[in-house]
Parts: sequence; structure tokens; C-alpha cells
Amino acid sequence: MTYAVTSGCINCKFSDCVEVCPTDAFHEGPNMLVIHPEDCIDCGLCEPECPEKAIFADTDLPDDEFNALDINTRLAECWPVICKCIDPMPEAERWSGVANKWPLLEIEAGVLAMETDAS
Repeated sequence: MTYAVTSGCINCKFSDCVEVCPTDAFHEGPNMLVIHPEDCIDCGLCEPECPEKAIFADTDLPDDEFNALDINTRLAECWPVICKCIDPMPEAERWSGVANKWPLLEIEAGVLAMETDAS
């Protein structure tokens, strides 16, 4: 088992979860954080720290977030590790609670070509 960040993080990027991760498993992209499954030790400390409730065990992913583990795995290979809490995105409050934000995921040009449509 591992944990994955779902689309609830997109355009919010609260990083309370990063502070409690004992293995520095989080990686930061332009508008989302992800967890590298090979670095996650399944401690579960991050899940309750996420104000967006965007972190789930891979076995508990909501149906509309089925692709989260794959997205986390692939993007963690490209994005840098984040070890400290940072300010949320400027419009985090506006995006808080918005469902299925995968179409809004920003991936640096040339880093990775991937399909993010959950439909």
C-alpha cells in the first residue's frame, strides 16, 4: 500500500502534509503536490494533515480519482522533492472543495506527456 494525492490538491497546494512526512516522499509541481510511492512508507501521517482531504491510501481512492496513483508515480519522477511547508497557491480558497480538477493539472512543457482525463 502507498498513499496518493488526488486532484483536490490542484490549484490549492496546501503543504501541511509535507511537514509530517518522515521520508520526504512529496514532490512539487506547478500547481499540485504528489507522493512518490517508492519513498512512501505507508505511515499515514500525511492524510489527516491535508485540509483538502486530497490524500488517500491507494486502496481507498475514490472512483473518480482512479488515475491518481499513476499520475503521482509518473510526476514524482520529474518533479523536485519538497521538504518544507510553503504558502498555498494564491487562489487556493477559490479552488477549495472543487471536484475532479484533473483537467487543470499543469505539467511543465517537455517534462512528460501524459493523459490526465479521468473519464
